[in-house]
Amino acid sequence: MRYHGHMTDPMDYTNTYLDTRGSQATGPWPTFTEVIVKGIADGGGLFVPRVLPRFACEELASLASLPYAALATEAYRRFGVDLPAQTVSSLMSAAYGRQFDDEAIAPVRTIDARTHVLELWHGPTSAFKDMALQCLPLFFSEALAGQSCQGGQAGQSGQGPGHLILVATSGDTGTAALNGFADREHISIVVFYPHGGVSDIQYRQMATQRGNNVAVFGVRGNFDDCQAAVKRAFADAAFNEELLRRHSLSLSSANSINWGRLLPQVVYYLSAYLQLLANGSVRAGDPIDVCVPTGNFGNILAGYYAKMIGVPIDRLLCASNENRVLADFINTGTYSIVNRPFVLTPSPSMDILVSSNLERQLFELSGRDAALIRDWMGELAQTRRFSVGKDVFAALREHFSADWVSSNDSLLTIRNVFEAHGYLIDPHTAVGWEVAERLRGDNPVVIVSTAHWAKFGADVYRALKGLPAGSPLPAEAAGKSGAELNAHMGRAFGACDVPTRLRGIDEQHVRFTEVVDADTASLEAAVTGWLATRR
Repeated sequence: MRYHGHMTDPMDYTNTYLDTRGSQATGPWPTFTEVIVKGIADGGGLFVPRVLPRFACEELASLASLPYAALATEAYRRFGVDLPAQTVSSLMSAAYGRQFDDEAIAPVRTIDARTHVLELWHGPTSAFKDMALQCLPLFFSEALAGQSCQGGQAGQSGQGPGHLILVATSGDTGTAALNGFADREHISIVVFYPHGGVSDIQYRQMATQRGNNVAVFGVRGNFDDCQAAVKRAFADAAFNEELLRRHSLSLSSANSINWGRLLPQVVYYLSAYLQLLANGSVRAGDPIDVCVPTGNFGNILAGYYAKMIGVPIDRLLCASNENRVLADFINTGTYSIVNRPFVLTPSPSMDILVSSNLERQLFELSGRDAALIRDWMGELAQTRRFSVGKDVFAALREHFSADWVSSNDSLLTIRNVFEAHGYLIDPHTAVGWEVAERLRGDNPVVIVSTAHWAKFGADVYRALKGLPAGSPLPAEAAGKSGAELNAHMGRAFGACDVPTRLRGIDEQHVRFTEVVDADTASLEAAVTGWLATRR
């Protein structure tokens, strides 16, 4: 496997970025602050760092006592972020502070000597997307301020937003992005979610979001429809020109195609290993496996980058739900969505067939061969499938194993874990737990828990009652809102406490109810119509 470069010396430096489709193969290469504002490269490629840092084994042990914000600061320094160290430290302190309900920020819960759970849902929206989206908006604003000082667009007039964040969400990204970007100067954000394809709690979190710079629209379609339409909006020259001419706005993204989403996620894998070191669960250098429930491949890709910079991760276990395109790809080397049905499951944040971040992974496994990536992505767009060669497939299998879990089995896992350990998990984490049990080897396994169970109370209720996925709720639960049902479960099952921010969500005013068609023209019209009301 080849890399453009590794940085083993921890001296400060400024890293720059390539893109997966080679649009800037010979430079000039952008810096971190430039790529997080730009979001996606010209030609549709995704940015990756030209140089990867490397933590030696003895260095990891020396970092184990750092608070989370300080660890994140050190990781960003080693990745060559182009901001002063004190600025990064201040931003990290703000990103990972009192809005999290656990001082560890991303605590590791030990179930037994061989099973640990990385809880990523202690932030303000109770899902793992907070780990990046409490951080990205701060760095985005800092980057805009830097551009302003250099005569960039956002600060030339000092009036109005300079960037419009467009987000397609399967539920949690939109909620976390809205929370992170609300009322930020020079930034507006519009979120599109699949109407009827998110939980009641997820919907209410988005629809009640406060802020003068935010808007939310349901889409008649699934997440892939949302994502495809948003991507086409980014590529629509006429739409981009209109935004710039009439509203002085440039498009950017808060989806995980933005490197500013991925780098914070690398940090929590580093943190997880250091917590295991600190509590004696592993010795320095001991390998672990990590099991990640994933749909868009960003979360597990961050685990791969953590491995590349020195975290002793042996195998990355990819856990899929019934939308099993990633598990099938890892097991066969062929990515195909030909005649593949889109399934609505109890784990909606994984209901995805077109996994955007797989492009970055293939770029790395192919030795950063941009021509191959262009061919594969072009083939996927035209024929809805592609196959990698034997060398890339061998590299894929070197790092990844995969399996998928049926909807009913995911609910059964929730019940089994609760009965065995008194520990309540959400349906996404259940997919990861079941795959970890199936694929575990000799190494300790860290299961990535991506959301608090209370965000998906209806399916957790079905699980605890032994009901099949998709079945009607019984009379005592039918018709209840997500918050009401969570309260009922607390009384009925003695379930874990529901975060305060979710208990009171029914009392919040619903601001956004509009639903639009899934075509790009309808999404663009929704955006421009909303912007017109703000003039």
